[in-house]
Amino acid sequence: MDCLQGWPEQVVRVQALSDSGLMTIPDVYVKPPAERPSIGNGGAVTSDIPVIELGGLAEGAAECRATIRAVADACSEWGFFQVVNHGVSPDLVARVREVWRAFFHLPMEEKQAYANDPKTYEGYGSRLGVDKGAILDWGDYFFLHLLPNPSRTRTSGLRCHRPADELAKLCGTLMKVLSISLGLDAEQLQTAFGGDAVGACLRVNYYPRCPQPELTLRPPRSRWPHDPPRRRLRQGSPSPQRRRLGHRPAHPRRFHRQHRRPDSGTAPLHLVVVLSNAVYRSVEHRVVVNAAQERLSLAFFYNPRSDVAIAPVSKLVTAERPQLYRPMTFDEYRLHIRKKGPKGKSQVESLKAQC
Repeated sequence: MDCLQGWPEQVVRVQALSDSGLMTIPDVYVKPPAERPSIGNGGAVTSDIPVIELGGLAEGAAECRATIRAVADACSEWGFFQVVNHGVSPDLVARVREVWRAFFHLPMEEKQAYANDPKTYEGYGSRLGVDKGAILDWGDYFFLHLLPNPSRTRTSGLRCHRPADELAKLCGTLMKVLSISLGLDAEQLQTAFGGDAVGACLRVNYYPRCPQPELTLRPPRSRWPHDPPRRRLRQGSPSPQRRRLGHRPAHPRRFHRQHRRPDSGTAPLHLVVVLSNAVYRSVEHRVVVNAAQERLSLAFFYNPRSDVAIAPVSKLVTAERPQLYRPMTFDEYRLHIRKKGPKGKSQVESLKAQC
């Protein structure tokens, strides 16, 4: 854990770079050409991303079954979907977003009082991962631990208890839907996550204006509402090994530009892919930075209990579909991210069983 005692290099606030009026971004933010994806459909906004109407869960049996089936189809074909009528107040989310927008426009010395470190990431930050010389993302963030035990630190005055409670309730509902859609007991996935002792955290991402947005793509994960509502999702062709293990791409290898409905939330899948033994999929999910205006997003993470081993549910392991992922606790998984930063699906891929 010694490598997580401090950042390997001086932390530079991306917002300060943007406000300086520079016309060329520093090399440390320039992504390799292979990580600057081409956009399918000529860059047009796609309307194909599934939108799930959760209100159907509270209606008749037929509507409930149709909603669960729609979730199953979205998870197996896309690994990503939007939800509407989710029970989280749009006005509340808008107010929280404006509170955080105001934070990022405070004088730098006030924000610096919340500067974070790689041991917990809680606070005001500008990089993820401790690899020296790594290519960085164009954005700053504020990270908060919310569940099960919010840390009582200098960040306590910035917490968002009410939206966190509403989002945790929504995630609990989605876990039941995902369980049923996989043919499991309704509580199976929640139990695999640690029951009532699950964790949750919030990352508020701030993307300043970027003079060369085509060179740097900000790749956050597991997003809650963005503004403006536009993202890129990549459907990837599987490797030969993944083809042998039953992974089938539902769409060609390309990024789709997504237009998000203002009242929707988004639900990417990562560890659920492991629990489902790859019955369900996962996609790359990236936010495009903007040359004309700033952007802000709220990312809510619903996490397993830290010491619970995450592995495929036994019922989903068969002779035809052997276990594809080795067990790993969320503490181990999180340490991988804190060392390397977000690497798309590589965190999940790192769990692949050697078989």
